[in-house]
This record gives sequence, C-alpha cells and structure tokens, in this order.
Amino acid sequence: MSDAILCRFEAARSIVRDAADLAMSMRPASGGPTGTQKSAQDWLTEADGAVEALISTRIGALFPQDGFQGEEEGRTRTGRLRWVVDPIDGTSNFARGRNRWCVSLGLLEDDLPVAGIIQAPALNETYTAVRGRGAFLNGRPIHASPVDDTRSAMIEMGWSNRVPAGVFEDKVATMLRLGAMPRSGGSGALALADVACGRLDGYLEMVINIWDVAAALVILDEAGARTSPFVRDGGLERGITILAAAPRIADDLAAALDVPLA
Repeated sequence: MSDAILCRFEAARSIVRDAADLAMSMRPASGGPTGTQKSAQDWLTEADGAVEALISTRIGALFPQDGFQGEEEGRTRTGRLRWVVDPIDGTSNFARGRNRWCVSLGLLEDDLPVAGIIQAPALNETYTAVRGRGAFLNGRPIHASPVDDTRSAMIEMGWSNRVPAGVFEDKVATMLRLGAMPRSGGSGALALADVACGRLDGYLEMVINIWDVAAALVILDEAGARTSPFVRDGGLERGITILAAAPRIADDLAAALDVPLA
C-alpha cells in the first residue's frame, strides 16, 4: 500500500479518536430515546451532525484534494481518494444511552476500499485495517471464525424499515433451519467487525448503505471473511444487501439465504 494511504490512515486514527471522544461527551443518559425520529426506528441525534462535521473539517484541512461523503451531509467533496463516514452507527442504541454504537470511517481509492477504522468508545474497542497489512482489534491481529458447521454458527441480521414485510422473518427462519443462532444488535458496522474478529459467524442486512460498510469491507477482507460483492453490485450509489461470513460456512449460508458471494 502506498505511503499516501498509510499517511492518511495514521492521520485518520487520531481524527476518529477525537470524534469518538466528542460522541461520548454528547451521549445521552440511559433511558430515552433522545433525538429526532426520521422514520420507524431511524434516529438522528445532535451528535451525528457534530461528529460528521468534525471529521469532515479535519480531513478537509489535511487532505483538501480528497473526496468526502457522510451519512448526514452526503457527498460534499470529490476526489480519486474518497473518505466515507458514518458518524454514529447504531444511533438507536446511542440515543438510549446504550454502548453498542461506533464511529466508522473508511477510505476508498477509486472503487476499492483501502483502509478502515471503526471505533466503539463505550466498548473501548477500535478495529483497524489497511489493505495488504492485516486487520486488528485494539492493535492485535484478528481473523474470521473457524466454524465449519452452520449448527455451531451465530448469525446476526440487521433490521431496516426499507425491507418489505416478511423478509426479515423469512431470513431468520432460514437461519434457524440451518441450526444457527440468530442475533440482532443494532449496529451494522459493529456486526461486520464482529464477523471479522470471529465473535459472529455471519451478518446479513438486506438494505445497507456505503457509509455503514466502507470501513468494515477492508477489515473483513484482511481478516479472511467472505462477503457479497457490495461494490460491484452498486453499493457505492444506493442501499443494497450485504452478507459477510466465516469462510468455512460462507457457501452454505449464501446458498440458503439466496445472496451471492464475491
């Protein structure tokens, strides 16, 4: 990986730490929820805008030639290198003072995810990866699960109000028929990170956006997980399906859930 990417990655680690500290300082007390409800189970808090603005400003000052895209403001700058941020992934958890949320920042070179940082400050966890250099949790190497039987698997599925009625239930029923244990934790980025480090054996979400997965895609690749072809199938421009899985059950899981793998 080029020196330019590594330089950006090191700068981004510091920026994400500051952004996570800001988010923690703005986290509501337990209870709630606190914030604005955009649609069913889709929340927006003051911290979402503040964290995104901090990251955008700092990235823009250091690398003005780079593109930038955020969940809240959209694509505000263009460039061959593009930063993509989800300022608070898991906002429904954050809005209730829960711990399972994160700041997610990914870097793309053209259409290729090349670096990613996912920081979950309430959990004291930071996932990082640069393409070709491995994936890490708090500085220690991580790898996808060695599970080779779906009857031993733990699979998470994300919920979205953009999915037709019945689809969530049907996919969870398929997981149960495989003998897997379903879960749902409220943060797509952290669920994908859990697949990368082996805490989960798979994650499925039927409609998810690039800001939710930009950092996770390179972390998953570097950890040896398998994923559906998110970028190839149009995920840079619209919300689409993602499946990430431990390599030894990936084919069986993809076939049962009717999701192609890359």
